[in-house]
Amino acid sequence: MPPTFDVIVIGVGGMGSAACFELARRGRRVLGLEQFPLVHDRGSSHGQTRIIRTAYYEHPNYVPLLRRAWVRWYELEQRIGRHLLTECPCLSIGLEDGELIRGVRTSAAEHNLAVKNMTVADIARRTPFRFPDGYAGVLERQAGFLAVEECVRAHVDAAAALGAEIHAEEPVRSWKADGDEVEVTTEKETYRAARLVVTAGAWANPLLAELGVPLKVMRQVMLWIDVSANPYMFRRDQFPMFIAETPQGDFYGLPAIDEYGLKVARHYGAPELSSPDQVNWDATTEDVPPVKSFLDRHVLGAGGAVTNGQVCMYTVSPDKHFVIDTHPEHANVSFACGFSGHGFKFSSVIGEVLADLAERGETNHAIDMFRLGRFE
Repeated sequence: MPPTFDVIVIGVGGMGSAACFELARRGRRVLGLEQFPLVHDRGSSHGQTRIIRTAYYEHPNYVPLLRRAWVRWYELEQRIGRHLLTECPCLSIGLEDGELIRGVRTSAAEHNLAVKNMTVADIARRTPFRFPDGYAGVLERQAGFLAVEECVRAHVDAAAALGAEIHAEEPVRSWKADGDEVEVTTEKETYRAARLVVTAGAWANPLLAELGVPLKVMRQVMLWIDVSANPYMFRRDQFPMFIAETPQGDFYGLPAIDEYGLKVARHYGAPELSSPDQVNWDATTEDVPPVKSFLDRHVLGAGGAVTNGQVCMYTVSPDKHFVIDTHPEHANVSFACGFSGHGFKFSSVIGEVLADLAERGETNHAIDMFRLGRFE
């Protein structure tokens, strides 16, 4: 007989590792299947840091999930005994009537979040940023950054400590649902379980092909810039994390926390690809000019050389909102994908959501805007 579990989780990255942990915490017999080595650099959950913020410009409906995510990150730190989340202000900068500034202010107003509005003169007095008239800033204190690889590792370790089996380098070839059971076949074995959770990132398309989930893949490049000539300016007690909306594209960055310096990347702006197999995983000299141009225009003292570059993937849905639901034909199959480059901060709470869906087919968390039916 094939090995049998309560729940099988396909994909043990940011979301899958959190789901494995939460299900194991609830006493379920869990198998997590990952095609790559654990905590790998071929997906969307690597690159040293990820921003977490609360006044969410993308939509106010994310804010309750974020509030819960903060709680779960602190609980994970306490459980595992490792530092994962560093609090750091986040400064959003954009045109006064642009999507970013309007969105941050709307979420802050709807959820009574403390933010500080800043003029371009205020920004120039307090930071190295320089923007012309017509721009504005919103500073948010309830923000910080997550040590992304360590967060995935913490969820994996916590799940394993609770009895979950986590199999690395075991690609899934197929799955099928048969009544009250699912069967998952990998390169090594066939497994059975009562429930299946698919958190396969950019590989969700072939696993969920019959649903027609309209996901695309976007290659994104993170760069680190030498700021050793002006180290004081870019320390995290002086320099906030930032998101900037400009005519040349959207950019984000984090303060210098090690010898690599300032981390900066362009958000979106790259071609949408049909498969992760099309991604070039090497950062190249062609990836540098858009970021350097942004820094030259808008950030004093950030003209140093590139010290490091890493490539990651966004798995993008048509509306850039998450896709979380149960399978319309198989109630014991649930999935989470299409996190569109802004999902990792939510993974601690998405683990709860997925555990709820696996156990009872519903959750008390507000996920209606992420349901698959919106694409019909």
